[in-house]
Amino acid sequence: MTKPLTHTNFPDLKLINRGKVRDLYDLGDSLLLVATDRISAYDVIMNEPIPHKGEVLTKLSLFWFDLLQDIVPNHLISADPDEYPAECAPYRDDLRGRSMWVKKAEPLPVECIVRGYISGSFWKAYQKDTNVCGFALPAGMKESEQFPEVLFTPSTKAEQGLHDENISLEQMEELLGKDVTAEISEICLNLYQKAADYARKRGIIIADTKFELGWYDGKLMLIDEVLTADSSRFWPMDDYETGRGQASFDKQFLRDYLATLDWDKQPPAPPLPADILEKTGARYLEAVRKITGKDL
Repeated sequence: MTKPLTHTNFPDLKLINRGKVRDLYDLGDSLLLVATDRISAYDVIMNEPIPHKGEVLTKLSLFWFDLLQDIVPNHLISADPDEYPAECAPYRDDLRGRSMWVKKAEPLPVECIVRGYISGSFWKAYQKDTNVCGFALPAGMKESEQFPEVLFTPSTKAEQGLHDENISLEQMEELLGKDVTAEISEICLNLYQKAADYARKRGIIIADTKFELGWYDGKLMLIDEVLTADSSRFWPMDDYETGRGQASFDKQFLRDYLATLDWDKQPPAPPLPADILEKTGARYLEAVRKITGKDL
């Protein structure tokens, strides 16, 4: 069994960002994306890692990049460390199975969120007002209910430790222009629809997901991670029922545990029991197995 990786330290490479999960290195005209086994909840990074989490996220992203490449190009050059630039060679053992060598795109200033079901922040907002982020939603919806039509709901990109905020399409148009907003919306809705149709055949509902897009050579490109258990809500179809929260193939199990604690959801993170780590990890492994049909 491989040892969990919480941080990378590659002295010969230029670290440009250490996110909640990923470490990003600048390779000149390309980037190296490394998915660690860190896990966050409520935007706080936990002290303990989830074994194999980085490998699960990478395998899922690679699967979806391949499946969805007919809709929009993606930034992947290779996920084989033997094909990476020479300066990466000393770190191949750490990189194998959890990294991607990618094109350097310019990320959009917004998060591209697509929602097929009402949950999370949208459900909370809906309980106060049926008009959410410019969408006039039907009255009387239940938690986890499917929307009459899939929604593209952008949000701001917050600095680490702060929360993204939902914005309306009109606000996004002010940032990026009407035509670009329409193009991005169409791409994201098409990505979601193809992925959701596939996942349903595998017994999974994709309730919502967050896509990252960027500009490369003047064209839009799918970047970062895609349709992982960190960026999406995956619900088991055989347990789905409206009117309540759903079991989920992601860190919802961890969030539910943390919600039982007397913790203000600010750093430092509370210590996590071994059984919570194990059960959370099992959810991630089950997600990759159900979606790709293969174990790690």
